[in-house]
Amino acid sequence: MKKFMALSLAAMTALALAGCGSGTSATTAAATEAATEAKDTTAADTTAAETTEADTTVAESTSAEKKSSEKTYIINTDTTFAPFEFENDKGQLVGIDMDILKAIAIDQNFVCEVVPVGFSAATTALEAGECDGVIAGMSITDQRKEKYDFSDPYFDSGVGMAVLADSDIDSYEKLNGQNVAAKIGTEGCKFAESIADKYGFTVTQYEDSATMYQAVLAGEAVACFEDYPVVGYEISRGLGLKLLPTIEAGNSYGFATMKGENPELVEMFNKGLANIKANGKYQEILDTYIAK
Repeated sequence: MKKFMALSLAAMTALALAGCGSGTSATTAAATEAATEAKDTTAADTTAAETTEADTTVAESTSAEKKSSEKTYIINTDTTFAPFEFENDKGQLVGIDMDILKAIAIDQNFVCEVVPVGFSAATTALEAGECDGVIAGMSITDQRKEKYDFSDPYFDSGVGMAVLADSDIDSYEKLNGQNVAAKIGTEGCKFAESIADKYGFTVTQYEDSATMYQAVLAGEAVACFEDYPVVGYEISRGLGLKLLPTIEAGNSYGFATMKGENPELVEMFNKGLANIKANGKYQEILDTYIAK
């Protein structure tokens, strides 16, 4: 788990002002009047000092309460969905989603804790109220919009089919009578199931991308359906598969919260996303993980 801390703003201050005065005279009446004025002035000064001290105490208390009550948003994500989220050689959770979230948190000054649990588990936790949001290469669909509030799209994707590097499968027609792999709850899985009857194949679902790829490598499935930048990234790093040229139009990725909950978080995400696109940070993140 990794915490991303945004910059914390500020501090309430109070200014205390105090004054005193006195006067003297040669006559008793004047002296008495001066003494009375001095007494009144001292009392007023004391009251002002007490008021200032009280204001300062309230200001300090308010500031302390603000710091102690600052919300830490729990954001769930996938475990392996490179280049969007994955562990690097140092065991750190990195990727396009992670870097975008961190940049937005800094830009919008909010605090979040990222918990990698797997895609299916992430959405289950969101619906159970165990986290505040999910960023996991989640496609924005009409069905999902019925229960989630999505941010503006932060990446446009598509679904591709990958097979063994030496496979002779080059079309959906050659999947007839075969088994294919897909990850639970993804656009790749949805697409595979939508054409399974037409092309006569079965679909086995897996919890994560790594297990799905292994199923193809081990011969348990002849192909897998996955978002093309994800499987393409793995192939570029030595995964023994190849991506067929046909890419199905996919949906855009969005950050999700439960419908009607944490609207301020979605608003901050949208504002931050617009800002990092404008200042070049967004493109810098994409260029880090996706070769041109």
